[in-house]
Order: sequence, then structure tokens, then C-alpha cells
Amino acid sequence: MEDELIVKKLASYDPYYTKEYFYKYCRKAYEIFDRKYQLRYKTGLDFHSLAHEYYIHLMTHNFKPLLDRPGNVKLSTWMTNGFRFVVLDALKAYNKEFANISDTASDDILEYIRSGEPEDNMMQQVCEAITRHYMHDRIMQEIGSMIFYAGFSQKEIAAELGITPAAVNQRYKKMMNEVVTPYIIENYAQGTCDTEYNTATVFHEFKETAAVYEAAPNFSFRKKFLSFCIMPEKQYRTTPDHISSLRPGEVFVFGSNLMGMHAGGAAYVAYKNFGAVWGNGVGLQGQSYAIPTMQGGVETIKPYVDEFIGFAKQHPEMKFLVTPIGCGIAGFEPCDIAPLFRDATDVENVYLPESFWDILR
Repeated sequence: MEDELIVKKLASYDPYYTKEYFYKYCRKAYEIFDRKYQLRYKTGLDFHSLAHEYYIHLMTHNFKPLLDRPGNVKLSTWMTNGFRFVVLDALKAYNKEFANISDTASDDILEYIRSGEPEDNMMQQVCEAITRHYMHDRIMQEIGSMIFYAGFSQKEIAAELGITPAAVNQRYKKMMNEVVTPYIIENYAQGTCDTEYNTATVFHEFKETAAVYEAAPNFSFRKKFLSFCIMPEKQYRTTPDHISSLRPGEVFVFGSNLMGMHAGGAAYVAYKNFGAVWGNGVGLQGQSYAIPTMQGGVETIKPYVDEFIGFAKQHPEMKFLVTPIGCGIAGFEPCDIAPLFRDATDVENVYLPESFWDILR
């Protein structure tokens, strides 16, 4: 009976059940297939991209794949099998796109590391930095050691570890972006210690601020002082928790999907009350503004948020009430989405949810 209730709630676009059950089951399924196919290191095969694709498929078919589930099959098992088809289709597209991917061993940074003098121990230090960063990821440690210390090619590493060259390439790119390039810039780039606003300066200013804070006479003054230091109070323009009507010039900003199927959550409110157009998933429509959040990971949302912020700056006569986009049916948390709106904190006609301000402060 519990499975039947969950299916009905999912079909009615209930945000709580969507986050609590749909994403929970998809997460377990993703872990299973990630172990088999190394999904997380492949472009476009991250968890949210695949989960959103599965959800859009269910929504497009009015959740019939779940509603028609045989009664003797557990919902988690049925959804895992459905998620499997999404994974296999995505893998086919991925393999077609990256079948002839080139070996990037000639990357400038890699060549720079390998061209260093042996006594500089640069390669060893880079390997140690990789080991520290990926302390619990043996595969990443081994790839780092093979590339930077032993001089293996990506194809040789793939054969050695029993994974595909494309999977090695994706791990290598991740390693370069997260560890190697920042490490080289910080430790070997010329003039990095002469910057006008370096770490020592920041630490000194922090200590001075902390001293004033500790000397504050009471808790109330401390709280006010701390709020002032972090962000001016005038910037806390907060969206109401519940919006049932709008004044002239106010715009309801909601999370949508690219297909413009405004079937649940804030999207349905926008469609029912504020002029959102069915089939339009982006931009201003009536007294609402759609920002797509169901097309992949956070990085796919950022361009649409940037576009919205630019639009808001061009229309100071409008007041934009941003709802917690992406934090309902799309399955993200405020800590994922709020940083995308950092540039909006100085835009006076943009109001943000309290949960976003909690992160941005």
C-alpha cells in the first residue's frame, strides 16, 4: 500500500515525495550503475542529469510507467529498471560522441610538469597533492601516479586498470581542474606571492575584525556588527514564503523545465495564477519568469540564472520575487543553487528566498 501511495504522490507532482522517494530510489540505482560504468567521470552522466532525464520521461508520459507497474513488483525495483534504460541510452550517446577522443597527454600543464628539473621534485609533489585530495579514491590516485610520475599514456592506463580510455580521460580532466592546475599556479606561477591582496592580508584583516567582535559589549551588538561585516543589511531583500497574488510590476520567478511542462510545484502556481505559458520553459511570460532547472547538474542552470540577472538589471521598473528554484521537484538543495545568485545580491529589484540568503551571508 505504501508503494501505491508513493506513486500517486509522484503522479500529483508532490515535491516532498519527489525528493524523498524518486531521488532516493534513483540515487541507489545510480550507485549500482556507476560501479559498473564509471558514470560520474563521464560528461553529462552525472546523477542529476540522468535523474532529471528519467523524471522528464515520466512526466511526459503522465507517470504511466509507474502507474502501470505490476502489483507484485516493488516500486524501488521497478524504478531501478527504468533508470537502467535511461543510463543505457545515455551511454550509447556518450560512446558515440567520445569514441574517437584524443589522448591529452600533451596538455601544456602536463608538459610543464614533466619538463621540470628532477631536483625540483615537481612531479612527486603533484602526485602527493593528488593523493591528498583524492584520499579515498584509489583509482584517481593510481591514474595520477601513472600519468605524472610513471609517464603512462591514457590508453596504457585504461588497459592497466581495465576501464575505457574515455573514463580515464574524464578522470584526468577532473584531476587537472580540481587539483593539478590550481596547485601549479599557487606553487610555481611567477609573482603569485606578490599579489596585492594575498592570503596573509586576508588573515590579518580577519583577525582585526575578530578582535572588534570579541570586544563587543553584548550579544545584540555582536550580532548587528557581524551582519554588517558580512553583508550590508539593506541587501537582505527577501521573497515571501508564500505568494498567492502579485502587485503591478512584481514578477514571480520559478524553476521550470525546458519543455515548459508547468505541472507541479511553483511552476504550476506560475501557470495557474501568473501567466506562465505551457510549452515555454525560459524567460518572462505574463507576471512570471521561468528558469530551467531540470536539464542536468548545477552547471547547466548557471547560464539561465546569469541571463535572468542581466534581464533584471535591464528592467529596474520590475520587482523580481525569486522562489527557491531547483529545490523542489528538481531535487537540489539551497547550498547548490544559492551561489548562482551571488551576483544578484547587489541588484536592488531582485528578492531572494531566506534559504538562499542563509547561504550567501
